[in-house]
Amino acid sequence: MRRRGWFLGSAAVLVSVVVFVVPFAFIVLQAVKDPRGAAELDFSWPDQFRFVENLVEVVTARDYMLVIAFINSTILTVGSVTVLVILAAMVAFVLQRRRTRWTGLVNFLVLAGLIIPPAVVPTIWVLQGVGLFRTMAGLILVEVAFGLSFSILLFRNFLATVPRELDESAVIDGAGPLRVFFQVIFPLLRSVAVTVIVVQSVVIFNDFVNPLYFLPGEQNATVQLTLYNFSSQYATQYNLLFMDILLITVPPLLMFLVANRRIVAGLTAGAVKG
Repeated sequence: MRRRGWFLGSAAVLVSVVVFVVPFAFIVLQAVKDPRGAAELDFSWPDQFRFVENLVEVVTARDYMLVIAFINSTILTVGSVTVLVILAAMVAFVLQRRRTRWTGLVNFLVLAGLIIPPAVVPTIWVLQGVGLFRTMAGLILVEVAFGLSFSILLFRNFLATVPRELDESAVIDGAGPLRVFFQVIFPLLRSVAVTVIVVQSVVIFNDFVNPLYFLPGEQNATVQLTLYNFSSQYATQYNLLFMDILLITVPPLLMFLVANRRIVAGLTAGAVKG
């Protein structure tokens, strides 16, 4: 039994190395090569290291477009995740605590949000109709809408374990609905909130399709769209392209590594207690 467990553990580590470490090592190798060496796209050791030169060229390309893109992505991620956590927690609280004849329909819509693929053209029409197309606020609403179903399910699973007596005690003490939620319930959701924050931050920061469709324009570019700076139909600067990939991969990777235990704790709490 122990031998079998050791074998399965070793196999899991090997698969993880092949799937995650090898591609990342490939990116790093291409990012420090000169243009000719990177164009070969192999695992060879670079003839000369050009880390600083490639880094400076990527950052300064097109009037520091990467810096602007990092600012845009940070605003998008922070704004979307803030609205997403508060809204999803509030919706989950209402669905869990107040059962009405509409609860089944709302639950169906939440599950449908996980299954039905997003429609790009109708979403653009809606954003144009309300004057939010090509605006950061419009893209934030899109990101919130796409991540809301998953977040609601996480919060609701955990809320099922929170005793109703806490709500009743707060109401008896004279607390209103908002005070009950923000002062009594929301602090108890810290572990799940951290999970939602980290997972959704990585998803939104790495999003390529939504900014491309709903926030076009050079000044509105997010970090993923800066890949177009070094890749075109006729030529690709692979050393700069992989350096750009490395720079935009490091922040979400560090966030995930730092909060890895909290993510697992939040998912486990919602699953086991729910």
